[in-house]
Amino acid sequence: MDRADRPDRPDTMSRRSVLATAAALTALAATTGPALAAGGTAPARRAPRADRFVDNRFWSSYEDWRAGTAEGAAVVTGGRTGLRIAKPAGRTDYTDPHTGRTAAWEYARWTSPTHRSTVPATEVIASWNARTPAGTWLQAELMATYADGSDSPWYVMGRWTSGDDKETDIRRTSVDGQTDGKSTVWTDTLSLDDATAGPRVVSYRLRLTLYRAPGTTATPTVWRLGAMASAVPDRFTVPASAPGVAKELTVPRYSQEIHVGQYPEYDNGGEAWCSPTSSQMIIEYWGRKPKPEDLAWVDPSYADPQVCHAARQTFDYQYDGCGNWPFNAAYAATYTDLQGVVTRLASLTELEQLIAAGIPAITSQSFLKEELTGAGYGTAGHLMTVIGFTADGDVIANDPASPSNDAVRRIYKRREFENIWLRTKRYNSTGKVVSGTGGVCYLYFPVKLGTAQRQALAAVGIR
Repeated sequence: MDRADRPDRPDTMSRRSVLATAAALTALAATTGPALAAGGTAPARRAPRADRFVDNRFWSSYEDWRAGTAEGAAVVTGGRTGLRIAKPAGRTDYTDPHTGRTAAWEYARWTSPTHRSTVPATEVIASWNARTPAGTWLQAELMATYADGSDSPWYVMGRWTSGDDKETDIRRTSVDGQTDGKSTVWTDTLSLDDATAGPRVVSYRLRLTLYRAPGTTATPTVWRLGAMASAVPDRFTVPASAPGVAKELTVPRYSQEIHVGQYPEYDNGGEAWCSPTSSQMIIEYWGRKPKPEDLAWVDPSYADPQVCHAARQTFDYQYDGCGNWPFNAAYAATYTDLQGVVTRLASLTELEQLIAAGIPAITSQSFLKEELTGAGYGTAGHLMTVIGFTADGDVIANDPASPSNDAVRRIYKRREFENIWLRTKRYNSTGKVVSGTGGVCYLYFPVKLGTAQRQALAAVGIR
């Protein structure tokens, strides 16, 4: 699926569309700012760069929430600013497609102002940070405006809950089958049907609906909502980058492979858990862990029960897997004062800047066995945790597709890694042209950051 997925899932399952033509380079470069010098320090705010085909916009501050339109939702302060239900705006029934159970829910709603992307986009991915007590949930939607002036319908980008009570909570789910003839939602991504000739997405609005059981006072709390719009040039290879500063972060090492056969109801067990396993590594790097009661359901004979927990908490019942990108970011943000976003990076230089500031990243890539020396496998979509760079500029990764925790730390050749991660097109094992991820990554980071960390995130458009 060219996403967070089991390493041996076949290339024919790829769902990512071709993103853009190389002609977009000239059109977009004329409207963007100068490139960042390799190894340079970025200021907190800067103009978009000619080599970045990514636009991020996240709402998280008091001013951000107040700028939107609220229907029964209110901003709460005192510690961490967020959005909650103040007074329900209405009531509706929802039939859970995965249980068949129909229930009534009260709801409140918030709609963002229109955001005009700095990049006429071929893909848009929304993500959010929230906590939903038992009996509450949220729905995130996106309406795109195309270059021809028309609007998409309100696309559901996810129905999500941090709870997992089989009696009171809905099943966490993406929504398939959404299209308007110009774009289609594939699990977690709005993608143009014709990225070459079709009208690009030039702006969008996000809509957040918060639900709770009628007559209760429980409410979801949402701290961050936003989206990443992108138009990565169509390419089989990417320009080589020069090595920067060598550094390695101390990140816990977890193997998905030691969980093979465990809890197959969650995406066939450990062999498909690269995304939640990677997420758990970085969550624990930042000093967060599940509580003992969160792990009470896990067989006590299983090692690293927190990985099993992460798989369960990221499972998308429609996608039938743990590889929904925003669901992983949302899971990370359920931990105290931790934030998570889905974005794209433009180069290994940007990733080096994040590592230098102490921020590891989870990258998504697809490749043939012979394209990544030392991996020992090929994949249509796999997540790894990048934790550093060697003096020669090679990538140090915690690769969960390893036989043991001790074997997780790998060193991959710089040129090979940057190409399989940043390209948008590739050849699969049968010689068919399929898509690549174009630099997709998850970034998790705490609310309280040092100056260097804020600057590194701002340099890649995350604020």
